[in-house]
Formats: sequence, structure tokens, C-alpha cells
Amino acid sequence: MKRILIQFEGFSLPANLNDSPTSQALIQVLPIDCQVNTWGEEIYFEIPVDMPQEPGAREIVSVGTLGYWPLGKAFCIFFGPTPISNDQRPRAYSPVNIIGEILGDCKNLLSVQNQDKVTLKIADQD
Repeated sequence: MKRILIQFEGFSLPANLNDSPTSQALIQVLPIDCQVNTWGEEIYFEIPVDMPQEPGAREIVSVGTLGYWPLGKAFCIFFGPTPISNDQRPRAYSPVNIIGEILGDCKNLLSVQNQDKVTLKIADQD
């Protein structure tokens, strides 16, 4: 596992990436600076990674899940219901590759707005 930091204006969230091929491709292009899009309680943004859908990709995920959306070449942060959720669980627009998870509380993500800046980088190793 590789630890990354997701930095927004005013707060940062640590996260772990798994060892999937998509996660490995992401690590190779960090750091990344982007502007985000929001969709319900999902934040997503295009990244310079082009990976196919992996076995195990799914639409329904847990709060705090990090995914890669192959159709949009996007990094996704799920922290609550999306417009197509059937319950309180996050539901992606279409299957996402599961690439990791947020460590800790996701509540600050509710303050993130469309076009806010985000930086993804490898966390400093202590």
C-alpha cells in the first residue's frame, strides 16, 4: 500500500492506495493539481491515467472509497449518496476500479464545491 495526501483549500485527507494496476499507474503521475467536480456526495476529477475497467470494478461502494472511473479517466472520492443512489451508500455512475480508501473522517468533503482546487501527492514518509 502507498499513502497519499489529498489536499483541498483549508484541509488535507490522508488515504491509502491499494496495489492494483490502476493505483500503480496513478502513483507514476503524482503529484497532480486539478479542479474538482461534485456529483451528490462524490468528488471527481480527470487525471492523466488511462486504464481499462478491472475485474472487481463496481458501482456501489462504501463511504471513503477512492475509485478510478474508466469512462471519464477520473479519480473519484465517495463520501455519501450520489444522485443515483438507492439508499445511503455511494453509487457510481458506472463501475469504478477500487484504488484505495480515505483514512479518517470524510465530513470536511461536504464543504468542497465545483471547481475547487485539489492536489494529490505521495504522503511524506516519516
